[in-house]
Amino acid sequence: MTVKQKYGPLALIAGASEGIGAAFATQLAASGMDLILVARRKEPLGILAASLKEKYNIEVTCITCDLASVDAAMQLQKVVGEKEINLLVYNAALSYIGPFENNTIEQHNQLAQANMITPMNMMQLFGASMLRQKKGAMILMASLAGFQGSGFLAAYAASKAFNRILAESLWYEWKDRSVDVIACCAGATSTPNYIETKPEKTSIFAPKVQSPDEVVTECLQKLGKTPSFITGTGNKFASFIMQRLMPRKMAITIMGDTTRKMYRL
Repeated sequence: MTVKQKYGPLALIAGASEGIGAAFATQLAASGMDLILVARRKEPLGILAASLKEKYNIEVTCITCDLASVDAAMQLQKVVGEKEINLLVYNAALSYIGPFENNTIEQHNQLAQANMITPMNMMQLFGASMLRQKKGAMILMASLAGFQGSGFLAAYAASKAFNRILAESLWYEWKDRSVDVIACCAGATSTPNYIETKPEKTSIFAPKVQSPDEVVTECLQKLGKTPSFITGTGNKFASFIMQRLMPRKMAITIMGDTTRKMYRL
């Protein structure tokens, strides 16, 4: 059974212009789903939409929206109107790398809004319709950084822990009401944003950097089967060691030291 057959014909992807969001858009389009693509930048969104329309003969609607706005979820609901969203993917995120105190209160608040408040509000607004229809699915992108304290990624890591716990909690609440929820916990992924940070490889034992397509393929395979999962064999192995075999203090120290070396802090 395809994703479209299981959940319905329309997917909304927030943070869709590139990287993992664009990979979700491409794979869902290939399954025949119509798309609503949301991002802050209009031009790359339009280029992706035109390509998907031509290649897969689907309907694609583009919405430019700053997901760090306090009313972003309400803006999207107003534009979507009476359309029934069958699959929601929340991929958008802000990430500040470096000492916590170097960012302003405004920057931290914007991160919290884009990474936590807006996806929570969207799940509330669009989840209500799915529950009434007794059909639907929601995917929240989380991160390995959210499994323990992550120095120099403090606010981002905390927000990703929030997303994982939110998704796991709603998986339980909604699993018997035919709405699937999953947290996709990715490690390093070769998105444009990741590449632009010019990270240095810190160890030959570090997990392999995954492609966006690899992350999305595994996520769609896991959807409906588990409340959360870690992408990639290497990431699973590294997480097992850090979460099950190491003292908490050591795991936090390794994460902070790794980030310090990776970004030359």
